[in-house]
Amino acid sequence: MKNNQDIQEIQEILPQRFPFLFIDKVLTIDKESKKAVCRKNFTINEYFFNGHFPGNPVVPGVIIIEAMAQASIILYAALKPEIAKTHPNYYFGKVEAKFKKPVFPGDCLDLEVTALKLLQNSGIVEAVAKVKDEIVAEATIAFGIKLN
Repeated sequence: MKNNQDIQEIQEILPQRFPFLFIDKVLTIDKESKKAVCRKNFTINEYFFNGHFPGNPVVPGVIIIEAMAQASIILYAALKPEIAKTHPNYYFGKVEAKFKKPVFPGDCLDLEVTALKLLQNSGIVEAVAKVKDEIVAEATIAFGIKLN
């Protein structure tokens, strides 16, 4: 898996599709440090801004968590390509998150995900979401993998 992946390469890995695909680009993957950095650009055209919140649109926290989870799958696929190429099902286990600042339309969200533990059928990652190098959210995410 290479750095600077485009959307077609991302869609080969992630099972999600528009409007629930929240990774626009993979900026870097460092297999040695078990870290990936992905990006999501939020535009005013995102479907959820119509109701969250009219007149003061803010990215819902659950969307930020989902973007972190998708970045985790990208990292897992880079570190466990032999499993990822079988297109397994990915499941959330436990999420512990802290939100520090809101994310608005026009913001570029960088998602830094570091593997704490990766097994064949599960993983735990630390994720940090940043806008302009300022932390807006942090999470520890546990997930499971079920082979088809």
